[in-house]
Amino acid sequence: VLPLWGVVEQSFTSEEEKFTLAGYRDLETSLLFHKVLWNTFEISFMATVLTLLLAYPVAYHLAKQPPRRRAFLMVLILLPFWTSILVKSFAFLVILGENGIVNQGLRWIPGVEHGIRLMFNRAGVMIGLMHFFIPFMVFPILTSLLAQNPDLPKAAQVMGSGAARIFFRITLPLSMPGVIAGCMLVFIICLGFFITPELLGGRKDMMVANIIDFYTRETLNWTFASSIAVVLLLLSGLFIFALSCVPGGRAFVEGVK
Repeated sequence: VLPLWGVVEQSFTSEEEKFTLAGYRDLETSLLFHKVLWNTFEISFMATVLTLLLAYPVAYHLAKQPPRRRAFLMVLILLPFWTSILVKSFAFLVILGENGIVNQGLRWIPGVEHGIRLMFNRAGVMIGLMHFFIPFMVFPILTSLLAQNPDLPKAAQVMGSGAARIFFRITLPLSMPGVIAGCMLVFIICLGFFITPELLGGRKDMMVANIIDFYTRETLNWTFASSIAVVLLLLSGLFIFALSCVPGGRAFVEGVK
């Protein structure tokens, strides 16, 4: 609480150690902040959707496995957490670079002389974010899938429903609390992400955390930087409150805390 209070207090304190609202007034007129804030929401939304598309099949596959095999596969999903996010981001520099593993493999394809640009752009940011967020999306979805009554698909099958109809009419709707909780959690964390867009992104991929770093280290405008941090904190708190209102989301929020 004390460090957070220090940030809030700093946002209302000028260089002359006097009370001021200049930081918040500057937020209203700063085109850079408005652009970066919109950019942050855009990147967070894209990362959430792409992570969901990748994580749901993984969670669905895990739900179909026997308990012992599922436990082993869950350990594999958690492996990225055993390595620092900073180290993983530098590893992606090697993997996604112009002469990286991906582009070297693409050059083996007949007719492909040049690789694709995966670094210092939105593609690199998305790859790095999805790699980090997969477990945050898989586990709440997996919890919803495992909580479903296994007799429901069997009953639907007896009534003549095919696999696709069972999935879209029973499995997917019943797993929506996990999907919503996972999406909200990924979106909230992504709002304050710093390292991945800093190392893998370009000039158009700056996020709110990056602009806070800019104003604290480059321009030394701590009042403005603190005001941005307070706004980001309030936005994150708003989304956490929304997550707690989702069925099954309250317990997940308590688990994260």
